[in-house]
Amino acid sequence: MTTTPVASPTFAELSLPSTILSTLETLGYETPSLIQAKTIPALLEGRDVLGQAQTGTGKTAAFALPLLSRLDLQRREPQVLVLAPTRELAQQVAASFVQYGRGVKGLEVLSLCGGQEYREQLSGLRRGAQVIVGTPGRVIDHLDRGSLKLDGLNALVLDEADEMLRMGFIDDVKRVVSDTPKDAQRVFFSATLPDEISRIVNHYLVDPLRIAIETKTKTAEGIEQRLVRIEGGAKLEALSRLLEVEPVDAAIVFVRTRAACTTLVEQLLLRGVNAAALSGDLDQSLRERTVERLKRGKVDVLIATDVAARGLDVPRITHVFNYDLPQDAEAYTHRIGRTGRAGRTGVAITFAGGREQRRVRDMERVTGQQMQEVELPDEDAIRAHRNELFRKRVLDTLARGSDYQRELIDGLVDDGYDPVDLACAMASMARSGEAPIGRLPKPGERRSRQSSGRDDKPNRRDRGPSAGMTRYRVSVGHKDGVKPGQLVGALANEGGIDGGKIGRIDIRNAFSVVELPNTLPAAVLSRIAQARVAGRPLEIAEDHGAPERAPRRRREDGDSTPRRRSQA
Repeated sequence: MTTTPVASPTFAELSLPSTILSTLETLGYETPSLIQAKTIPALLEGRDVLGQAQTGTGKTAAFALPLLSRLDLQRREPQVLVLAPTRELAQQVAASFVQYGRGVKGLEVLSLCGGQEYREQLSGLRRGAQVIVGTPGRVIDHLDRGSLKLDGLNALVLDEADEMLRMGFIDDVKRVVSDTPKDAQRVFFSATLPDEISRIVNHYLVDPLRIAIETKTKTAEGIEQRLVRIEGGAKLEALSRLLEVEPVDAAIVFVRTRAACTTLVEQLLLRGVNAAALSGDLDQSLRERTVERLKRGKVDVLIATDVAARGLDVPRITHVFNYDLPQDAEAYTHRIGRTGRAGRTGVAITFAGGREQRRVRDMERVTGQQMQEVELPDEDAIRAHRNELFRKRVLDTLARGSDYQRELIDGLVDDGYDPVDLACAMASMARSGEAPIGRLPKPGERRSRQSSGRDDKPNRRDRGPSAGMTRYRVSVGHKDGVKPGQLVGALANEGGIDGGKIGRIDIRNAFSVVELPNTLPAAVLSRIAQARVAGRPLEIAEDHGAPERAPRRRREDGDSTPRRRSQA
């Protein structure tokens, strides 16, 4: 007896509100992962949930999406509290809430972690943040101070509960859970269920829905996994260089959204790459024609979204590029499985920025392999590669014979031209169509995202923007107490810009300069201009390097500086 597999639901079929669905579409999320499909309906109904799932299965979206959907934005008080074992995970979860909720007007998300300034945290609590994400120690600190009150809490989430037990936070966890209103929804996620966690579950959760997602480690045999550390604005140049020097027969480049699919194809075609798009908006006949062109060598590089590339099996695919990181680690294994099939070998190259290293580790955990970090080829390597290819073309031409050109060359030599000079001129003519080599950031160039605010450092303003980026000036700075994280949050929330694509942030006294991708439409800039940080609108405009004027010193009461008398 054969059974028909049940089709995965779409996010639209999970009863999420339209604002959330619109954001998910923009982010390129098309089909829920297994943990999301099982968890979201239960949380929307208000049920307690115990989820047993590894990191990398998409569990953050599994609780963030439904809890965002149930917020009362008229209430300026904590309604959702998420506890995480580490500051890194807490900040990642907070960033996810901001990303998923960027269409939710009036949403405030606050991170409460050790190592952060209390002033910023207290300010966020006074503003009435509805979503709090923090580590147990700092959350309890605010509870003891009275700055955090849980009276209006609707939901408590424990993320990686077993890890909190391992790190010695179990007493802190019990304290927070016991302070939570009895009618609040409780959601626990844990990769394992040790006895102590089970006792807490049995004591505090009411008739919980138990969801267990088994994550099998996949060896990805035959696939060489590499990692390139690169920020968003330089990824196009990085991809172009790798496509040029790698022994690529055919490749799939995975991006997050259909819009990015179209844009990247256009950019690669301009660089002479034989590329085509494979995204979810293609009808079946066009999809089949595109795949057939790839099989026949009419197309060498497919730019694809996750859903569009599922089930694709083309023997000549030697490389997979993760241009944008996937939604979760399971999606990563599906992506890289497009190469190295049926005993063949393949190469998977992943691009990741500085803020994405935890997600890289999740992928390594699922595959059971560590990615080999590699450097991009520099300009000298690109030129050497091109020279070698041209040398082979010359030798092949010599081997085939080219007597029909000899009369022309003999005539030029008889006219007194040097044979070597003639060869150089003809080589230049033959290679005139080679694409220019773009610029990549120098090592360490993008590491510092905040300056000291002083304006006397040499050449600081003279430094040009990074490749693919434009510098913009916003109207808040040190005098407003602004921090880089606030700017990143505003740009991501209001502008819908992926945090990994935000470049250098240079905070000065009266304003700040941020690097953003060149391709931002006017509508996005308009939304950013209306965003408020530190109580002020950002008023974004392109920065042309005009120096900041020092404020004119004014004499005030109590100023002991003597006035200079006018000369009679």
